[in-house]
Amino acid sequence: MQNVAELNWLLAIALITALMWLPHILELMLRRGLGAALANPAPDADTPAWANRAKRAHMNGVENLAIFAPVVIVAAMVGATGGGVLLAVKLYVLSRLAHYIIYVAGIPVARTLTFAIGLAATIFIAYSTYGAMG
Repeated sequence: MQNVAELNWLLAIALITALMWLPHILELMLRRGLGAALANPAPDADTPAWANRAKRAHMNGVENLAIFAPVVIVAAMVGATGGGVLLAVKLYVLSRLAHYIIYVAGIPVARTLTFAIGLAATIFIAYSTYGAMG
C-alpha cells in the first residue's frame, strides 16, 4: 500500500485520540495525588464536571476512531483517495478535535453538530470507497 495523505491524517487523529486522556488524568493527579490516580478507579464525587466530560469525550473519540480507521484503510487499499475523500478525512479530523474541545467545555448543541459532521465524513468516505471497488 502506498503512502497516501489520508493515512497520514488517520495516524494524526489516532495519536491525538491517544492523548485525549491526559487532561482528565492530570486533573486527577493534581487533585488526589499520584498514588490515588494510579490506584483502581473509585467513585469520586469531587471530580469537576469538565474532567468527567473530558473522560467521556476521550471514550467517544476512541469509539469513533474504531469506525473511521478501517474505512480510511480500506479506502487507501482500493485507491479511493484524494479529492473529496481527502477533504472528508480532514473534515473528520477537525470535527473530532472540535468535538473534544466543545465536549470538555460543555456546549451540548455544538457537540452534537461536530459529532454529526464526523459521522457524515465517515459515511462519505465509505460510500466513495464502495464506488471505487466496483
